[in-house]
Amino acid sequence: MNEEALRTMLGAFSAGGGRLCVLTGAGISAESGIPTFRGPQGYWQVGSRNYHPQELATLQAFGEHPREVWRWYLYRRTVCRNAAPNPGHRGLVRIEEALGSRFLLVTQNVDGLHARAGSADPYEIHGNIDRYRCASRCTDATYLLPEDLPSIDRDTPLSDETYDALRCPDCGARARPHVLWFDECYEETLFRSQSAYSQAADADLLIVAGTSGSTNLPMQIGTHCARAGVPMIDINPDDNPFGQLAVDSGAGLTLRVPAGVALPFIAEALVAA
Repeated sequence: MNEEALRTMLGAFSAGGGRLCVLTGAGISAESGIPTFRGPQGYWQVGSRNYHPQELATLQAFGEHPREVWRWYLYRRTVCRNAAPNPGHRGLVRIEEALGSRFLLVTQNVDGLHARAGSADPYEIHGNIDRYRCASRCTDATYLLPEDLPSIDRDTPLSDETYDALRCPDCGARARPHVLWFDECYEETLFRSQSAYSQAADADLLIVAGTSGSTNLPMQIGTHCARAGVPMIDINPDDNPFGQLAVDSGAGLTLRVPAGVALPFIAEALVAA
């Protein structure tokens, strides 16, 4: 990690009194032990067939196998609830405390770890696995899942009692997880997606942490900032499209280290500025 160049960039940002947008992805959650579900551990058996997350996490799959989709999501929820925020999450809380209204956090992660770490109001553009909403869309309201839902492991069948409890509190129709599925589009009403884009587009510095560049809205944000010449810091142990965007921005840095290493360092630098 080029600490001198990083300090110089952060010092210039602090002197200008600008706005910081941080965009986080699955990499920061992986440091808390949450699998990305893109590898072999993500496969899920329904009957005699194995489904990959890109197949299972869809509106189509929910229409065909609602009980199994719910079982998979409740298993994922169990994994997320057993995880804890890591130094990367806590570093972002320190940055938010230092910058106040000049700070914006946009996350693709649905695990809720940013809020559990203390982030005040992260833009969860892919939803939150602890929430659910009406599948028939009698309302756009979302609700916290009942606290008394049992933990689910990979081999636990979903009981009739649990499945029957997953209904809209308003109309009684089948409920669905409050997440953005692969065959769905971003919506402002449900995910504040346009608000996130608009505010991120006004940033004076963009930090991208643990994001592979495989989803649409984050890439739109990164591309816009790069074309506008906004300084960008890409934090990721692996090469990814945001690293190239950081170079294209004309004033970017690529930090090939985990978010849990880079973000606490950035927090210290910004607090001291």
